Amino acid sequence: MKLTFEYTWPYERMMNDIYLAECPFCKKENVLTTFKQDQLTLAKEGIKQILIMPCCHGKLTILNADEDYFYLDEKLRGQG
Repeated sequence: MKLTFEYTWPYERMMNDIYLAECPFCKKENVLTTFKQDQLTLAKEGIKQILIMPCCHGKLTILNADEDYFYLDEKLRGQG
């Protein structure tokens, strides 16, 4: 599967915390996730990680990551 922009979601790091500016499921803003630095490191190495959103329990399957984006197994952008 080719990872394109439609299969990404941005994240932000503040100290050791990982935030999403907006939940892709319920649209809540500034969501503090339970994702940890070791999980982010594994994701950057291409090891699949699961992130359950604390706001609505939506599930993100992260296939890869870089410094700004999670690369996901589902299309979350361009759905409207």
